[in-house]
Amino acid sequence: MNKLQLIATAPMGLEAIVSRELKELGYHDQQVENGRVIFAGEPLDICRANLWLRSSDRVLVKMAEFPATTFEELFEGTKAINWPDWIPGDGEFPVEGRSHKSQLSSVPACQSIVKKAVVEKMKERYKTDWFPEDGARFVIEVWLLNDVAMITLDTTGAGLHKRGYRQQITEAPIKETMAAALLDISRWRPDRPLYDPFCGSGTILIEAAMKGWNIAPGIRRSFNSEGWPLVPEELWEQAREEAYDAVQDDLPLEIAGSDIDPQAIEVAEAAVRRAGFGKDIKLQVLPVSKAMPSGDYGCIVTNPPYGERLGDVEQADIAIRQLGAVAKSLPTWSYFAISPAKTFEHHFGRKADKKRKLFNGRIECQYYQFFGPLPPRR
Repeated sequence: MNKLQLIATAPMGLEAIVSRELKELGYHDQQVENGRVIFAGEPLDICRANLWLRSSDRVLVKMAEFPATTFEELFEGTKAINWPDWIPGDGEFPVEGRSHKSQLSSVPACQSIVKKAVVEKMKERYKTDWFPEDGARFVIEVWLLNDVAMITLDTTGAGLHKRGYRQQITEAPIKETMAAALLDISRWRPDRPLYDPFCGSGTILIEAAMKGWNIAPGIRRSFNSEGWPLVPEELWEQAREEAYDAVQDDLPLEIAGSDIDPQAIEVAEAAVRRAGFGKDIKLQVLPVSKAMPSGDYGCIVTNPPYGERLGDVEQADIAIRQLGAVAKSLPTWSYFAISPAKTFEHHFGRKADKKRKLFNGRIECQYYQFFGPLPPRR
């Protein structure tokens, strides 16, 4: 089989992070675009990418890309794809769609045309006019941008942020994929202490522990493409065995967090246990003003409360001021906080060394980065 064109989708602003993750996994033949990184791979790489990507939303197969200003062009371009190589006679193949700045602006009409084209192609191989669609799931997506259609297959299913450890959530939680990205940008390493004084449901702490022990984030979940003929079970078994062999759970971790809300800590404790870190992540009910992380040269990575979503703006500002006071008492530590507050640096009491625009859900935020001294070389 020729190399596949695979797509790791990325939240806005995280394309470079996803690109770096792919390079660390060995995928250097890649192209970074808005909202996605295209890379070359084989069926086994579908398994590896789904298991290992921490900050990407999902992994797609790029089936084709062609100009489409008419329904006929869309139909013929879609029908030219060898769908029966991928989809068996009983496969379920729903079609989703998006259109932006294109003459074919009706998404339902485009979905219908793509579905019809796939059915016509399937008829040629399977010699039937009816498909039960009660087997494995193959979600087809048509993306129309500037009169160019891209047709993809979704190998992931439920988004990659669904790690499986978080069954309850606190109010205004941060996505697992975003938490992983915040840690990546902070360049935290497992030989340094990590603390989150607004830990909520514990997501940043759990993502850090998984990263610290080199645990593939998708190791405990299933994916749509596990039932696909071109991605057979033995490839998934191989990728999972590689992932289990790569775990380094003998490394000591100094990861802890606190939250003023006892219910949040209950939710976090349950998630920490499900993730397998019950003995390794320390949690406390504490206001940020009482937070006293231990150790030197540590990192605080956190998602403080936003006035727009939790409590009010004044309470959020007080929390930031208290975080700034903690920072003054820990001069060797580094601080990383994602917040939409334009006055964050004022209340924290220091100009950020670096800022990065990110979107937490739909809220435009800055990732404020305050660098402390690096640990002395051992």
